Amino acid sequence: MKKIVLAVGLLAGAQGLVYAEDAKPEHEVSFNVGAASEYRYRGISQSRLDPALQGGADYTHNPTGLYAGTWLSTIKWTKDAGGGGDIEWDLYFGKKGEIAKDWSYDVGVLNYVYPSNGLGKVAGFANANTSEIYGQIGTGPFYAKYSHSVTNLFGFVNSKNSGYLDVGANVELADGYVMNLHAGRQIVKNNGAYSYTDFKFGVTKEFYGVSFSLALIGTDAEKGLYVTPAGKFTGKTTLLLTAVKSF
Repeated sequence: MKKIVLAVGLLAGAQGLVYAEDAKPEHEVSFNVGAASEYRYRGISQSRLDPALQGGADYTHNPTGLYAGTWLSTIKWTKDAGGGGDIEWDLYFGKKGEIAKDWSYDVGVLNYVYPSNGLGKVAGFANANTSEIYGQIGTGPFYAKYSHSVTNLFGFVNSKNSGYLDVGANVELADGYVMNLHAGRQIVKNNGAYSYTDFKFGVTKEFYGVSFSLALIGTDAEKGLYVTPAGKFTGKTTLLLTAVKSF
């Protein structure tokens, strides 16, 4: 259930804006590895409020704006729900470009795979594997993005056609600091009690080639529904620290 890292704003990720430039190679490949004090996706902890290890790879064809990538993180929520598995594996592809001067777009498909999750065999749950289509527009530091599930959403039964609206900004400050602002609304189709709003106020800065992010994250999710086996609320307001190295 990732992204917004996502850890670095898709996250976690993988949803940042990329603009083709003459200086860029035709084919561009990058990798990232990181760690987070907790893996939060759309404001909800995926790692039982514990730290997580993360990493991924991305390919971009700069002349066309086509891209594809993969990203993984350690998780605990599928086991907490009565299933198995301890990995989230994301696979995505899409296209980025400009709609008009100073206006960008990003459209694509994102598949969240939870190997051996087994939730489809647990009473009250559907298979955790989820596919979404998404579209984003942006101008300057501001963006708006909508994601729409074409399968059941993260184990919720009869939740196909759920949606998530994400609006925010990444504002450059002095000395290389970037302020990260985000608000989102998750609608869980036919499971209205599980719908909620989340927010983030954060700052990102690179030190010694590593991107560090510190953010205040929280939700208004129902406290009795989003809990660990020990009864801890997984959508509580918290400070989240991430460190990501790209190469």
